[in-house]
Amino acid sequence: MPDFAEPLARLIAEFKHLPGIGQKSAQRLAFHVLRASRESAQLLAQAVLDVKDKLTLCEACNNISDAELCQFCRDPNRDRKVVCVVEEPHNIVAIETTRQFQGLYHVLHGALSPLRGIGPEQLRIRNLVDRIGAGGVEEIIVATNPTAEGEATAVYLSKLLKPLGLKVTRIGMGVPVGSDIEFADEVTIWKAMEGRRER
Repeated sequence: MPDFAEPLARLIAEFKHLPGIGQKSAQRLAFHVLRASRESAQLLAQAVLDVKDKLTLCEACNNISDAELCQFCRDPNRDRKVVCVVEEPHNIVAIETTRQFQGLYHVLHGALSPLRGIGPEQLRIRNLVDRIGAGGVEEIIVATNPTAEGEATAVYLSKLLKPLGLKVTRIGMGVPVGSDIEFADEVTIWKAMEGRRER
């Protein structure tokens, strides 16, 4: 690795901590910051600090928010009878891009993973049950990832919530639109067959 002046080497090292950023990408980013104006560098630094200092979790759904309630929980036009449960805040973005779902969300901040020591107590399940207990929720849509952990979480939530008299559904999974069946793995095909519906 070439020798860099200490402040530049430190910046490169910090960029390398970001997901998906290797040595070369970190160097490109660091040199970009070096070439940028001081004002641009300050804006970048302030944006990073603001993310740490000004964001919190929504008191109702655990989504990232800059207020007590997130933008979805504050929106009076959202359907409060339907709650979509996701693993992480960034999962909401994928659902919102469809512009089809008009309900509310609940973020677990992870999935059950006994091997990594993540049980129900480590997830935001307790306040989901409290939300349901407050009344008004009729359906829970479980939109956890199609992984072993996501499936285990979906099964756990279904067994926990169905006795409360709710409709508990799981998002459909299977072959993505625009792909060929021959390239899909066996679990994807199995999920697609299992989730089939009448046309």
